[in-house]
Amino acid sequence: MSVQPANLLGHYLQNCRRRLDPEQLGFAPGRRRTPGLRREEVAQRANISPTWYTWLEQGRGGGPSAEVLNRIAQSLLLSEPEREHLFMLAFGHPPEASYRAPVAVTPRLQRLLDTLDASPAIIKSATWDVLAWNHAAARVLTDYSLLPADQRNILRLIFCAPHIRRGQRDWESTARAVVSAFRADAVRAGAQTEIKQLVDELCAASPEFAALWLNNDVSQHAEGIKCLYHATLGPLELEYSSFSVDGHPALSLMVFNPVHPTDALRLRQYLATTR
Repeated sequence: MSVQPANLLGHYLQNCRRRLDPEQLGFAPGRRRTPGLRREEVAQRANISPTWYTWLEQGRGGGPSAEVLNRIAQSLLLSEPEREHLFMLAFGHPPEASYRAPVAVTPRLQRLLDTLDASPAIIKSATWDVLAWNHAAARVLTDYSLLPADQRNILRLIFCAPHIRRGQRDWESTARAVVSAFRADAVRAGAQTEIKQLVDELCAASPEFAALWLNNDVSQHAEGIKCLYHATLGPLELEYSSFSVDGHPALSLMVFNPVHPTDALRLRQYLATTR
């Protein structure tokens, strides 16, 4: 016999409702047969019909719209992973992306970066702002600490910083890959509105960017080879891998490692002398 309830959506809503404290949400505690909010109180907070919400928990009637489901999620104080699970139960897919720009990373993530002492590593947002980096990234890629926070954007550096452009062994290929991956990341994260000002500025500042943006190409930036010319180390080939940060859908971790063992040894020796 299955122990899984037939009405998964209704069962999940009941569980979420029963864990809330009525008094903290402005409802009189009174006598309650079960803990948590009553169905009519959830309906009141979500501005929907109590009868319809009762039917929803019971698996009767029609399905909710995305707007109504969002109001129910807010009324139940669901976290982002919980809201996503609610949408998966109701519709079979996550909610439409709604971008929330991160402003910093947690100390735990920064400590993770710092453990990669011989591998340049950064954490970037879906709009390609660099939010955190390690010592190796500062010495091999860019010392982001020397830049104002609003200038720590990979596209700004690629298209508007001459020294970054000179350091790319194949700038044209790098620029094309960056723009197509940036477009895909922004759309996936629902950040089309957030990137408009940046795109307008770059189109005005760089004819190359404007031409690439008009191409509408999209691609992934999950892994590949980055060829650099470093002022001290000379030519470097770094393979990179990109990882999503669990629980932070707008963030990704990029780690760079030397392709050749001789470059890895030179890099370690150089980094040891620059601490």
